[in-house]
Amino acid sequence: MDFYFGHCSVNMSCADVSRSFLYLANHGVDPISNKRYLSASQAKRLNALLLTCGTYDAAGDFAFRVGMPGKSGVGGGIAAIIPGLLSVCVWSPRLDKYGNSLAGVKALELFTTKTGISIF
Repeated sequence: MDFYFGHCSVNMSCADVSRSFLYLANHGVDPISNKRYLSASQAKRLNALLLTCGTYDAAGDFAFRVGMPGKSGVGGGIAAIIPGLLSVCVWSPRLDKYGNSLAGVKALELFTTKTGISIF
């Protein structure tokens, strides 16, 4: 349990989390350091996993409302990406019944609706 709780309590800002997901938005390559972490195929598969289960049992609803692969955490954060374009992180601690940030999901939904940017 110490190992699990230690990983659940990493201190990162939204900017830090967003930065840490950039390689997934850039086909496995960190666009700042130019370091490859995954092959393009691996990044594609990981993004598919994020889309289909990154927000637990709400993955289908998240894909429909937000239209981005994303990963939520029990601390209220959600990181999401648009391949080839961006990574973003939102945070708000109140969670829905699936363990996803209520305000975070709404913020991402408004972002993709207002900008017209999504994977769909």
